[in-house]
Amino acid sequence: MPDHTSLSTAGESYASTKPETLTRFVGKHFIYTYDNGWHYETYIKNDRTCDFRIHAGMLGGRWVNDTAVHLVRLSEDICKISWSEPAGTCVSLAFNLAAREMHGVIFFPQWIVRSPEKAIVHQSRANYPMMTAYRDAGPTYPTVVLDSFAKITFMEDCGIDNHSVIACAPADLPKGYADRKN
Repeated sequence: MPDHTSLSTAGESYASTKPETLTRFVGKHFIYTYDNGWHYETYIKNDRTCDFRIHAGMLGGRWVNDTAVHLVRLSEDICKISWSEPAGTCVSLAFNLAAREMHGVIFFPQWIVRSPEKAIVHQSRANYPMMTAYRDAGPTYPTVVLDSFAKITFMEDCGIDNHSVIACAPADLPKGYADRKN
């Protein structure tokens, strides 16, 4: 029986799902709105990384490229993508393609809840030192958990490693971009 455990340390990721079982999900680009009104966008860039943008919510304006992720296939139409960020936030999202629904759990460190404006940046390698300094200064606990469903309002295939999908801040997008529906 294969070992389906997943172990991560800084800079390393061990997948629990074979890449060939992820082809239905890799390259997918989603725009979705949580039940609380927060508006997000995620692109599963490949079987190891994702990009995302936050259009509305506590961290509206933030965008991220090349986040190392754990991507697993839960069924023919459902995948789960999980990651932790240098800022201390941990995320786990389950996308149901057939139902066009998503369930997300986001664990926010206390410093982000108290001062979200500090985290509204382009999370890139250049900003890692700043983000980890905020995280280390804390406080990180008590963690605030967002556990919510979302409706996928837009979904498309963009191919693997398409760096043009999420290439700018939300404010730099054409008017109506995040409101597209299909």
